[in-house]
Amino acid sequence: MMSKIGSRLIQAAKEAAAIARGEVAPARIYVPADIDVKAVRQKLELDQNAFASEFGFSINQIRDWEQQRTRPLGAMRAYLMIIDRDPEGIRELLRRVPVGAKSRARKTV
Repeated sequence: MMSKIGSRLIQAAKEAAAIARGEVAPARIYVPADIDVKAVRQKLELDQNAFASEFGFSINQIRDWEQQRTRPLGAMRAYLMIIDRDPEGIRELLRRVPVGAKSRARKTV
């Protein structure tokens, strides 16, 4: 009798083969391990303060990421990827957030 782990591995291999053949779309999106925050910011022609303010980061986060003292993790990298690909879409979404919600959100960041 095959173990539970063995069954999962076989299923994963079958799924990977189907994805490789183009029969099935991957279930997850790819988020790279690193993202060049400075390049994203410079592409938008924003200084660190403006970039942080416009997209809801702290200036310290931007400085730390750009000076590689820390790096954005998980969801932050995904958010930065979206900013890089569709900054106007993100700007529009952020403009739609009610004023009170913006101030509450900043307190939790």
